[in-house]
Amino acid sequence: MQYDNPLIIQTDKTILLDVHAPRAEECRDALIPFAELERSPEHIHTYRLTPLSLWNATSAGFSAEDAVKVLREYARFDVPQAVEMWISETAGRFGKLRLVSAPSREVSSASGEKFVEEYLFLVTSSEAVYREILALPAAKKYLVPHDFEGVSGAVVSDEEKAHCLMLKLTDRGIIKQELLKAGWPVKDDVPLVDGEPLDVSLRETTLSGKPFSIREYQNEAARAIVGNRGAGTGFGTIVLPCGAGKTVVGMKIMDLLKTSTLIITTNISAVRQWIAELLDKTTLTKDDIAEYTGESKEIKSVTVATYQILTWREKKDGPYPHFSLFRSRRWGLIIYDEVHTLPAPVFRVAAEIQAVRRAGLTATLVREDGMEGHVFSLVGPKRYDVPWKELEKSGWIASAECVEVRLDLPQASEIDYAVADMRKKHRIASENPVKMDVVKSLVEKFSSTDKILVIGQYLSQLSAIAKVLGAPIITGKIANAERDRIYGDFRSGKIRVLVVSKVANFAIDLPDASIAIQISGTFGSRQEEAQRLGRILRPKERPARFFTLITRGTVEEEFGANRQKFLAEQGYSYRIVRLADMASLEGLTQDLIG
Repeated sequence: MQYDNPLIIQTDKTILLDVHAPRAEECRDALIPFAELERSPEHIHTYRLTPLSLWNATSAGFSAEDAVKVLREYARFDVPQAVEMWISETAGRFGKLRLVSAPSREVSSASGEKFVEEYLFLVTSSEAVYREILALPAAKKYLVPHDFEGVSGAVVSDEEKAHCLMLKLTDRGIIKQELLKAGWPVKDDVPLVDGEPLDVSLRETTLSGKPFSIREYQNEAARAIVGNRGAGTGFGTIVLPCGAGKTVVGMKIMDLLKTSTLIITTNISAVRQWIAELLDKTTLTKDDIAEYTGESKEIKSVTVATYQILTWREKKDGPYPHFSLFRSRRWGLIIYDEVHTLPAPVFRVAAEIQAVRRAGLTATLVREDGMEGHVFSLVGPKRYDVPWKELEKSGWIASAECVEVRLDLPQASEIDYAVADMRKKHRIASENPVKMDVVKSLVEKFSSTDKILVIGQYLSQLSAIAKVLGAPIITGKIANAERDRIYGDFRSGKIRVLVVSKVANFAIDLPDASIAIQISGTFGSRQEEAQRLGRILRPKERPARFFTLITRGTVEEEFGANRQKFLAEQGYSYRIVRLADMASLEGLTQDLIG
């Protein structure tokens, strides 16, 4: 026992980190590769070991022995033997199943027409694993036992040759998905296909003449994806805070690979932002880049598209006509921007397009539907992750103060709230009219020195607030050209207050925003909380402020607690202020200003 050490490891695979212990900081860094941070209040941070966290680590070269060594080094008490064995057994599952190349073969269609079908081999050195996979109902549809046939470049042991299953190349992704569900992550050792070459490099100065250089962590993140361009590299997910320059990482990957690239992002404004950044910071010209959206459908060496256009179809049960974009040319790289938002239909295509180098970019892999495993199996495992607070400490993102303002529900609304169903309760609490007064007071105090975003969920509430503030509003109903004009006015300082709906949650760069006032949200979405906080984290001279207005004693307070969880996970302190404790609204505002 070493009482000065910071870690307490529990048999349920939770890890408690005493932040006041002498080696807490270095211990936190050592945990990042293989443990998931769950909670980080002031004194004790809680991490959890999960199969996915270990498989992510193992796929990046961090072994079970490495993980156990970290736990033993920093443990205050002996590491439970059961935990060490679980780590070894769970991490050891990665690599037990490998995908390798198989010879293509000529087959005949039902009409007698001959064509070449491409195949892969799924191999294992374990008889027990082989039998288990054969017995999986979900796998039987795709896998058939087969005698191994040698393929140039496929390094396979004699034991693996004896336990070989064949599958169609087009089933590569779905098999990885199904086996992950069964607790067997697949190591994909099939070489990736080279795309059309593209001469692209990062500039040393932007179009406006400003010096431009890539930050060291951005360079490390890009190289973590590209690897050595051999088997098993060239795909994965990068996790960086909003404001840390994920777009630059994407462009660096393009610089390293120099190949035709398809970029998919969340909305038209984000598409045009990507295009503007590519023109500003790379050697690409307008002739090299195309927009593929509801408004323009061109395809060039670099094409930027939206998830929405890809998932559009004329009938509910009809085909997705724009999925052909994935096969329209020999792409060498697909970048999934905000990969945590990847819609289920695009997951399907991601399952089919496995031979292409691919990179997922996100601020958080949190998905409220628990589909993080799909990102792991289809886009690629987490290759790089930097804690938010670490980049804040280095000055690459702004420091932030997070404050929850709790307000009472007006007496006139109490009966309506009491008899409403859960969804209606959330709306009544979210649209608490007292919020209007608080927003107005905050904007009056801050608008002369700061740029302010007022963010919410309900359009009628947002419209009313925009009218009171005399501020422009951006919702999904605003035409894209008008939306881009308003964003431009905000960036230039022509307007200082902007009211936005959830359409501004993702992939929008508003670098000078320093205050966000959140008046309502999507139930308990931690993902949304990450994105909204990210709107104000671009580096700036003064700390950013993130205010969340919550109706006290309602379901909104309960959902708010779930969203707070994300902020706590990132190490942000969270101050709670109650209007009822203040002598007046003026007193509240003064307290919030500090």
